[in-house]
This record gives sequence, structure tokens and C-alpha cells, in this order.
Amino acid sequence: MSAYIHPQMARILAGFAAAPGVDFKTLPIAEARASADAGSIAWNEGAPAIPARDLAVTGAAGTLRGRLYHPQPGATLPVIVYVHGGGWTFGSVDTHDGTMRHLATASGCAVFGFDYRLAPEHPYPAPLDDTLAAIAFALEGELGRDVDAQRWALAGDSAGATLALSAMIHRRNTGLTLPATAALFYGCYAPDFETGSHARFGEGYILTTANMRWYWRNYLAAAFEAPPTLAAPLHADLAGLPPLYLTAGGLDPLADDTLRLAERLAAAGCAFRHDHVPGVIHGCLRMSRELAPAQAMIDAGAAYITERL
Repeated sequence: MSAYIHPQMARILAGFAAAPGVDFKTLPIAEARASADAGSIAWNEGAPAIPARDLAVTGAAGTLRGRLYHPQPGATLPVIVYVHGGGWTFGSVDTHDGTMRHLATASGCAVFGFDYRLAPEHPYPAPLDDTLAAIAFALEGELGRDVDAQRWALAGDSAGATLALSAMIHRRNTGLTLPATAALFYGCYAPDFETGSHARFGEGYILTTANMRWYWRNYLAAAFEAPPTLAAPLHADLAGLPPLYLTAGGLDPLADDTLRLAERLAAAGCAFRHDHVPGVIHGCLRMSRELAPAQAMIDAGAAYITERL
């Protein structure tokens, strides 16, 4: 049987198919990054025009670029710290500008995003170290007086969801405060390429199993064969984490990552909601202007967060 594809998703996939294909694995990393980021930034058009301000963020090894989206000028709002995706190799506050604007609008919260150091130049633990530093920056009150840093949540997509989960585990392990909740959109939680969703959707739906191997090798470098638990958080102790919103698309080779995370959370006694969204691909959040199920993902994650803030 052929897989169900949402009609709006089918139109988007047809547009991708009509464009020249690019194999990022074969390009110099700077060229690959420029091409991938340009394709992502194009989807930001039409996002909510809410106030945003750029920030210099104290990272683990230098200054990082950050951006704060504040949908209610004059109000003091709780904050969602957002960790962008891109296979630990691509992405920035620019590529995820539209997604963060939609999340801020849907949640009524301030959303804080930042640029962490990228692999392969900066493999694990550099992206996680920067994520931890950016969280600390936010919680220390550096985002401004219109943000209530005591009321905070995490969110992230793809590799960003993985970093967000790893950051929560690290903070729990070291006795630091945890967010009230987190929304993890189609994360990649362990370098396992033999799952059923990889078998069904590892070719033909934009993100391929071959590309996922490349991303994981970029991130893990020499640790690829035996990744640390914090780098592959599916295998970590999950007890004591806050309530989590999990979602993945029905055409995503990583869908089983989220399913397996849900099973591990249940075994650990953690509260969570798991939404499986039929007919959409990995990376669909950025397509929300043309893809109703992607906007519904954002709205559901935003509602889960605001209910717990």
C-alpha cells in the first residue's frame, strides 16, 4: 500500500520534485550550509509580524547570536527557549524565524532562539554546551524586564528537540531547575537507522536515511559508534522530567524515534502527550503557511505549554 500524503503536502512535495536536487553531503560545508539555509529562510514569508529584538548571548565558548520574539509589547510574559533544528549542521535564528513567530503568536509567550555552534566543525558536546549556556543566559534575567524568567519552557524541532531533551536531562542530573514543560517536534533521539519508519520512509520524503547517517556522523564525530548518553538521549534515564509534548509526521523516517521516546517516558512514569500527524514529512513546521497540519502541530505544542505555564 502507498503511504497517505496530505493533499497540501503532496503539492509541496511536487514543488520540491520540480526543483533541482542538491546533495548536501557532496558539497563543501559552507556551500551546503548556504544552500540549505536559503531554502529554509524562503518559508518565513507571511509569518506573524510581531516585535523581535536581536541579542548577544553568552555561549559556552564565546558570544552567540540570539533573538527574542515578544507578541505583547508592554506585558511581562513567560518565555519559551527554542532550539532550532538542522541536523546539528544547518540552521539559525534566521532559518527558524517563521516557526518561532508562529509559536510566540500561538502561545502568547515570548520565544527566545539562539545560534549554537554547528557540526562538523563543532561536534558534540559543543551544540549541547551552547544550549545549556543559552538557557542559563535566559534564566539569569538577560532577556529583559518584559520576560518572566521564572516561568519558562523549552521547545525544539528535529536536532533541536534532541538538544532540548539532552539539556533537560543534564539539568536534572546536576540539580538545576527544570522547565515547566517542553514541546519536542519530530526529534532524532538515537542513531538507529534500522527502525520501521526508516525502512518505510527513508527514501522519497526529503529527509533520507543516508542524510540522517551523515548528520549523526557530523554531530558525534569519533563517538559515532558509541555515543554518550547525553548525545543519544533515548537511552538516558528519563525519570523526573517535566511533562512533554511529542509529535512526529506520518512520513518521517524519524517517526519511530518519537514513538520509542514515548514508550520510554511511559516506563519512567513521566507525563506526556504524543501526537502522530498523518501525511506530513520531517521538517514540516517551517511549511505552516501552506500546510494546515503543520500549523496544527505548532498550535498543539503551544497549547500544551501554556496550560502548564
